Amino acid sequence: MERIAAVKILDPACGSGNFLYVAITLLLDLEKEVIAKAASYGTTLLPQVRPSQLYGLEINPYAAELAQVVIWIGYLQWMHFNGFAAKRDPILEPIHTIRNTDAIIDLSDPDNPKEPEWPEADVIVGNPPFLGDKKMRGELGDDYVEALFALYGAALPNGSDLCCYWFEKSRRHVEAAKCSRAGLLATQGIRGAINRTVVESIKRSGDVFFAESDRDWVLDGASVHVSMIAFDDGRETSRILDGRPVETINADLTSAADTTQARRINNIRGQGYIGTTKKESFDIAEPYAIELLEAYNPHGRPNSDILRPYANGNTITKGSRGLWIIDFGERSLADAAAYEKPFEYVRETIYPRRKNHREPRQREKWWLLARPCSEMMAAIDALPRYLATPIVSKYRLFAWMAPPTEPDHALYVLAESTDHFFGLVQSKPHELWALRTGTRLETRPRYTPTSCFETFPFPEPTADQRDAIAAAAYELDLLRSTWLNPPEWTREEVLTFPGSVDGPWARYVSDANAKGIGTVRYPRVVPADDAAAKKLAKRTLTNLYNERPTWLDLAHKRLDEAVFAAYGWPADLTDDDLLARLLALNLERASAGPAAPAEAEAEPGDTSDSPPARQRRKRK
Repeated sequence: MERIAAVKILDPACGSGNFLYVAITLLLDLEKEVIAKAASYGTTLLPQVRPSQLYGLEINPYAAELAQVVIWIGYLQWMHFNGFAAKRDPILEPIHTIRNTDAIIDLSDPDNPKEPEWPEADVIVGNPPFLGDKKMRGELGDDYVEALFALYGAALPNGSDLCCYWFEKSRRHVEAAKCSRAGLLATQGIRGAINRTVVESIKRSGDVFFAESDRDWVLDGASVHVSMIAFDDGRETSRILDGRPVETINADLTSAADTTQARRINNIRGQGYIGTTKKESFDIAEPYAIELLEAYNPHGRPNSDILRPYANGNTITKGSRGLWIIDFGERSLADAAAYEKPFEYVRETIYPRRKNHREPRQREKWWLLARPCSEMMAAIDALPRYLATPIVSKYRLFAWMAPPTEPDHALYVLAESTDHFFGLVQSKPHELWALRTGTRLETRPRYTPTSCFETFPFPEPTADQRDAIAAAAYELDLLRSTWLNPPEWTREEVLTFPGSVDGPWARYVSDANAKGIGTVRYPRVVPADDAAAKKLAKRTLTNLYNERPTWLDLAHKRLDEAVFAAYGWPADLTDDDLLARLLALNLERASAGPAAPAEAEAEPGDTSDSPPARQRRKRK
């Protein structure tokens, strides 16, 4: 009874006291078991648990006051419904252990931010605020965020989700023996990328003994998916992950091969990029784009120099939305202004929102995309096609795109054009590796290039194995493309407009004059009629993979078998066994240092002599 009555529970982000409400009732329930046990020995005990055993930190003054009332309500209700008399004078006493304060930074002296002191406790529980790094500045302000980065920069990478700071503070509390164990909620993003740093720190100074990797959670009326993590200084010997006993819980909240150990390796041929970032409405509808394409400029250059079709994640998963983008690259104000009508559109729509922008680039170069990614554009413009995959999507889908289509930051782009490479990244080994090493946005996996692509150990196939992968990949792509755009529902349309031989549309320019200006003849597939357009709207890759017809499943199995053969592994490996082998290969490659490209024999542009390559060249 004395032990239970002395337990201290801290919620360092207590809000209006929800977790502390549950904590007081659980303490009272446990105490009641002791009282009942004592009664079986003829001993009478009375409840000793009190609300003052609960500690809370809350930045909102109203919520901090409300938390005290909520705790008292929980306490009095429990006493009433369990037949115990509660003290009536006064009914409610102040709970001085609930403090109105910032839990992760003390700015009482703004010039010298410091860590706030947390009260000692036996247990920490809580639901820290869910706020991604991209929203932190808007919600908390630049000064606060910069102070946070300066204070925790040695332990947490800048850009970590806000909840990670509560995990780090709790870890330090446990490490300093000011707390025995902690259990906190987090977004699923804590399992990957830079957020996982704090879980790795927890495992170095102690260990995780309980976790729910993916759990539904209702927050402000919306159902989200969270992770739950409980940890201590390492003394707990049992481990529970997703409701089942395991030997260990990895930093990514798995128990099989610990892919958090994976390292970047150098046998990667395909060059990867995150697409361009605009941060304003540089994208325009196609009818207006065509109007701009046909307009002439005083300097004689065509507007096609700075106009391209525009693709984002939905372009792959849901189909094209007919968007184009105005992209001046890195042109100066004077050079951009020479493209009269597109520039005037940008001046009227973008400049008013950027003229007082806090970021110097967006304020001083308001006519440019926030991140044009000229290196990526140069790489993909040199290829007949390139691969792209949505950063966040239900399925890990890679698809071909053709220049001059410009991919945005919702896409990860691979400057590769061979069927063989497409087969490698679309195969099960890469899909499973990406699912395990990436992060998640709710239920949708997020492809994080540094962990998913740059660590992936590609096989080193023979020429015959490479051709087998290319053939299977070509077949998969052909089947998917035919399903998406059946010949009887589509027709080819040629879009014509002025273009330059040194611009992004150079491959389509014909009849150029002495100044290098000619006519672009851009062939593309469009719906045959309105009825076909309605039917094609339902033909998306997401819908296809939701249905996963037998022909699609068999095509993937043929591709997987070809890739497994290139590894020299059986095709019936379990997921855990496959991950274990991939991790071992990754660590072997990483320890070996720089290596030759995995497919150095293949030439860019799909010039191999495989059947798919020959057929495609014939089609072209």
